[in-house]
Amino acid sequence: MPHSLWRLGNLRHCAVSLVWYGDGRDGMYGWIWRHLPGNTLLRALISLVLVLAVVYVLFQYVFPWAEPLLPFNDVTVDNQ
Repeated sequence: MPHSLWRLGNLRHCAVSLVWYGDGRDGMYGWIWRHLPGNTLLRALISLVLVLAVVYVLFQYVFPWAEPLLPFNDVTVDNQ
């Protein structure tokens, strides 16, 4: 990846190109879709299972690990 993609002016183009390329390439989601086995229905079911697995891992492991690091419980209330 060229260094020019990391410049501030190209961040929007870089983020958009991950989802869709105007020149026929379809980015990371297209790559995942093309590498899934089966027909469209099977690919959709596998995609749903993958999304549910990611959500499960986030809620069971990542969010509980990160929760003590976040300042949401540091509340200051005055005695007035």
